[in-house]
Amino acid sequence: MTTIIYIPGDSGALALGADKVALAMAGELAARGVDAKIVRNGSRGAYFLEPMVEVESKTGRLAYGPVKASQVKSLFEADFLSGGAHELALGDPEKIPFLARQTRLTFARCGIIDPLSLKDYERHGGLAGLRKAIGLTPDEVVAQVTESGLRGRGGAGFPTGIKWKTVLDTNDAQKYIVCNADEGDSGTFADRMIMEGDPFVLVEGMIIAGLATGATKGYIYTRSEYPHAIAIMRRALEIARKAGILGADVLGSGRAFDMEVREGAGAYVCGEETALLDSLEGKRGQVRAKPPLPAHKGLFGKPTVINNVISLASVPVILDKGAAYYKDFGMGRSRGTIPIQIAGNIRYGGLFEAGFGLTLGEIVDEIGGGTLTGRPVKAVQVGGPLGAYFPRALFDTPFDYEAFAAKDGLIGHAGIVVFDDSADMLKQARFAMEFCAIESCGKCTPCRVGSTRGVEVLDRLIAGDAPEAQIDLVTDLCQTMKFGSLCALGGFTPYPVMSALTHFPEDFRPAPMREAAE
Repeated sequence: MTTIIYIPGDSGALALGADKVALAMAGELAARGVDAKIVRNGSRGAYFLEPMVEVESKTGRLAYGPVKASQVKSLFEADFLSGGAHELALGDPEKIPFLARQTRLTFARCGIIDPLSLKDYERHGGLAGLRKAIGLTPDEVVAQVTESGLRGRGGAGFPTGIKWKTVLDTNDAQKYIVCNADEGDSGTFADRMIMEGDPFVLVEGMIIAGLATGATKGYIYTRSEYPHAIAIMRRALEIARKAGILGADVLGSGRAFDMEVREGAGAYVCGEETALLDSLEGKRGQVRAKPPLPAHKGLFGKPTVINNVISLASVPVILDKGAAYYKDFGMGRSRGTIPIQIAGNIRYGGLFEAGFGLTLGEIVDEIGGGTLTGRPVKAVQVGGPLGAYFPRALFDTPFDYEAFAAKDGLIGHAGIVVFDDSADMLKQARFAMEFCAIESCGKCTPCRVGSTRGVEVLDRLIAGDAPEAQIDLVTDLCQTMKFGSLCALGGFTPYPVMSALTHFPEDFRPAPMREAAE
């Protein structure tokens, strides 16, 4: 039996030296004449342990990490291929506390299988959901997704089943499935991890969406900053097409569905669904006024389902295990699991999939282990660069769409960025306005002009120029942007600004007063 060595090809692991480790590993295998195969898997998401090398040994799968290329020789000397003791030994990866505590439904295979092996995918439960979907009517598939309680994981939290039902009920001959993989929020990497570590689950989810709504064509719109994900997804589509999973006769069902990957040009606003559609059509990415909704008049004017990567990747397990199984996880109207991406100044950064309901404090303090610097946590931004800053006083907030909304926050794409007590929240507020000004598509005045004026007002506040007047002005400006902007870019920019002002008022005092207080 050939020993299998798993070394992640995930971008996060590559950034930490995984390619160098793979090269050193291949060199040692050749030099020692060892019969072993290196498989470049995805990451399990425990990035503080990457590059994490795993060995399929006689006693099961064993992990070692974080491994440096210079340590590879010592692993062989310790006979790590047979489970030999080594300072980097982590034991059974499933028992690593960060991973053992998770509930992995969407990411069940990520970091475990060879991403481009259909055999591996099927051996670990892949295609079971699609095969069941083929045996159901479109209405029955939509009913399963609706009953599961799955909501848009891209941030809006809109019920996925309702969106699918709207497209199903249209009479157009041509319909589309569009996957929004334009993952541009700071501190988010779940979409990329799926595309690089388990691409077939996204393919499967999109095919099921197509069968459920009558769509025969799908597009994955992703960002140019994801070259590895793009390459892996395109290769996965070729493999799926050759295997009869995509094409004119999906798994012999007599029903057609095919798809392709389209690359964006780096505009943050194209993460907004209608701007994404304009970009897909070859136009400048600008937000469209609604109505009409994309479900009625979307890509090329045809009914279109637009879902995020995680939404679509969650569909196969729902069809396989059933709506009741998936719905059993979570709380309130937030059902199923959510891949929480823990980043920033944090000790144990990575992806943590769990049912909705963990408190923010549990995520930051227990799972994340507090700050990497060892200093006190000052603020946690949830939901990307347009998410609210939560202080420790709000750490009892459960991870739930409605619970966050009640505290003037948002879950968004479930990215969490942690800041210690050295962070200047006035400067963070200014960054939010500047970010909006740079990324605005320019179509509506509140966003285009409001964000630019916001930077100017906050600059005057930083300079100590009539601080109370500036605070009143930026508060009024945020109200205008929140309720007058055409899309969430301008509409959500007030969240980080106002939450910083509300929860950290001391950072908004003139510099001399702040220095005196310190």
